[in-house]
Amino acid sequence: MLEGKFEQASLLKKVIESIKDSVKLCNFNCSAEQGITVQAIDDSRVLLIALKMDAGCFQEYRCDRDLVLGLDLESLGKILRQGNNDDYLTVIAEDTPDKLLVVFEDKKKDRISEFELKLMDIDSDVLSIDDMDNDCSITLPSAEFAKIARDMKTLSESLQILVTKDSVKFAAEGTIGNGSVILKPHTDMDEPDESIRIDLNQPVNLTFGAKYLNDIVKATALSPTVTIKLTDKAPALFEYRLPSGYLRYYLAPKFEDEE
Repeated sequence: MLEGKFEQASLLKKVIESIKDSVKLCNFNCSAEQGITVQAIDDSRVLLIALKMDAGCFQEYRCDRDLVLGLDLESLGKILRQGNNDDYLTVIAEDTPDKLLVVFEDKKKDRISEFELKLMDIDSDVLSIDDMDNDCSITLPSAEFAKIARDMKTLSESLQILVTKDSVKFAAEGTIGNGSVILKPHTDMDEPDESIRIDLNQPVNLTFGAKYLNDIVKATALSPTVTIKLTDKAPALFEYRLPSGYLRYYLAPKFEDEE
């Protein structure tokens, strides 16, 4: 049996809102050791999502045996909207599940709401993703990155990220004009999450689809910072840290023949 209780429903709500526009159906893999993990690829096979919610994300967590829960994220999102953000949220599944039970408990009122979501059989391959060496790593406020991604999408379908030891430059070129934002590393002692850090092994110049970046920044509410790891001619890693675990996006760059 699986039983996971969140202190606040808002955490799972934010996670599902962050990924449901990129992937519609995916398997939630549940185990005692790993917590809940998800790996899913979007239909275009350009964006891979990896989610890990350790037991530390939950107020209470038990999983007696490994389970795979096939979920329609749009349907799950509709159910999660029925509860308040600060409700207790418990997800429950039997050992041979055909449905997921979702329970909201209002902390201020004696009110308990229960919903059942039918599970699906979803074929999916689980890829082995190794921690790769990267050419550079940038950590910056997630809200800052979201604003850049949204602003630049108004100019172009592509966003160029150019990193040197002194700065990271985001640039877009479109039919109506061009734009760029340059950020330089700095440390904010009073508000560390506002700091910008660049760890550089070698300069990088990569271009990504603006649509995918705008899907990625939907995770902004999950974490005050985002870490971007870039390597020449390889998928980029965008990571948002959870209270215990992470939400990662692996996005393939655009090459010159795709421009």
